[in-house]
Amino acid sequence: MKTSKFKKQINLTNDGNLQLFFIGTGSAFNKVNFQNNLLIIKGQDHLLIDCGNICPYALSTYNTPVSNIRNILPTHSHADHIGGLEEMALAGRYIAKIKPKMIITDEYKEKLWDSSLKGGCAYGEDSCSGNFFTLDDYFEQIKPVKLENAPRPAWQVNVGSINIKIFRTVHIPCKFNDWDKMFYSIGVLIDDRIIFTGDMIFDRPLLDWLTKDYSIEAIFHDCQFYDGGVHANYSELKTLPEELKNKMYLCHYGENYKKFTPKKDGFAGFAERGIYYNF
Repeated sequence: MKTSKFKKQINLTNDGNLQLFFIGTGSAFNKVNFQNNLLIIKGQDHLLIDCGNICPYALSTYNTPVSNIRNILPTHSHADHIGGLEEMALAGRYIAKIKPKMIITDEYKEKLWDSSLKGGCAYGEDSCSGNFFTLDDYFEQIKPVKLENAPRPAWQVNVGSINIKIFRTVHIPCKFNDWDKMFYSIGVLIDDRIIFTGDMIFDRPLLDWLTKDYSIEAIFHDCQFYDGGVHANYSELKTLPEELKNKMYLCHYGENYKKFTPKKDGFAGFAERGIYYNF
């Protein structure tokens, strides 16, 4: 894996190699490094994973309007991950005149619309006549296909040349250990090579499954610097085997990240926003 610098605007196409570009690498309230939203680019295809409430602004700092994004995968319904979807929806409908494709299961589609997007997006040109918009008026749904025999709910989808496997994660702990009752959150396996955890607590069985069944080159794992909460904390991640930490870049971190030295603790380092990771 090599890195290359951002120039004038984000390249949404390339010569066919797999690239990752972090719009931001910070936690929910991080204004310095923006929020942990990731863009995947490969050949003529791209996919934005999450669009947080400051993501459209962050994209503008890279001279790339949110209306340029054609494919989106939301991982869960916290504002730093889906708060910018309303702007994406409205910019697509009224400015770019396009419907971005949204990778989403029927289950989460209903939750996302009813609990997060409906209030700002349902009312439109003809709502006084009782005709309200739905998510399908703004986005083209792409349904992932369920993976059989996975140790937890998982799906697969292709975005052009990009293969995406989606797996349920535990972000808000639930004593029931029942996926139907738990807060919906997912992580992503990219081209069977790269793990992007999304938001989750420390989950060694998940990492063991993915690293056993797939040839993993890099892991981009969310982290926090305090105990408790709803993310894997730094002290927990330090207990992982060296072979895992050597591949692991930490993301979703707070503004106090400079107080920590992940490379000295065996990690590959902190993920950085505004550069291309080339695989």
